[in-house]
Amino acid sequence: MTRIITIGGAQLGPIRRDEARSAVVARMIALMEQAARRGVQMLIYPELALTTFFPRWFMEDQAEVDAFFETEMPGPETQPLFDRARELGMGFSFGYAEKAVYDGRLRRFNTSILVGPDGEIAARYHKIHLPGHSEHEPWRAFQHLEKRYFEPGETPYMSTELMGGKWAMAICNDRRWPETYRESALRGAEVLTLGYNTPLHYPLAPEHDHLQAFHNHLCMQAGAYANGLWVVGVAKAGREEDCDLLGQSCIIAPTGEIVAMASTIGDELITADCDLDRTQEIRDHIFNFEKHRRPDMYPMLTRQSNGQ
Repeated sequence: MTRIITIGGAQLGPIRRDEARSAVVARMIALMEQAARRGVQMLIYPELALTTFFPRWFMEDQAEVDAFFETEMPGPETQPLFDRARELGMGFSFGYAEKAVYDGRLRRFNTSILVGPDGEIAARYHKIHLPGHSEHEPWRAFQHLEKRYFEPGETPYMSTELMGGKWAMAICNDRRWPETYRESALRGAEVLTLGYNTPLHYPLAPEHDHLQAFHNHLCMQAGAYANGLWVVGVAKAGREEDCDLLGQSCIIAPTGEIVAMASTIGDELITADCDLDRTQEIRDHIFNFEKHRRPDMYPMLTRQSNGQ
């Protein structure tokens, strides 16, 4: 028995700082319509898909920052994407900057949503591992101020049943942390979606610049294999506002093999027929958690400090 779902990765090329949401959504719809012609059932877009990657700039005026945030989803400018997906019967996921009231107070998160083919939001995820810094560091070629503009997510990774499968979401820097994949797999996820905006230059360790592409795939392939997960990593790519972003969007099988990968740094669709039952190849025969895992032997995994 197989459960095959055709998954698409909708890589986006550069988005200008002054590019209107409506123009970006039109690009997203064009990729969605292309995906429909290829039989895609679930389409994944990048992190912060609606705007340029604004944490690269230091902004003191909160109103200027908030212009990059969505206060409702869908809103007037994103509703056409939801409407077109519903017409096509296609599920989708994308990331955006969310400004909303949670627990009685105004919060700002780096968010990803999972939307069913009925156009309804099935799950929402707030990025847990925020990278970067919170104060202005003018020595950098560009800033990375996610810690200034977002709060870290407070809800653990979850598994959502949708379209005959179990889905989890993560965002960008989350992919570098093995716990992301393990927690998602332990909760039963079969597919992990991962949108990212990754610069080719790393200011803190420029000697690693030549490893950005290698590390990008390394962590996702290892996470897929060690946890029996399909992993769909989708990038914002190309030269965006004087910052070069890594592309190489990919779909990775539970064996760790890349089965589809983007070949450009622009708007590009990649697709793969993903048999969700292949997760059991790993979970039954290689890393059988129930039979072989020894949580009692890993007490340091849940401690914050080293050896204390």
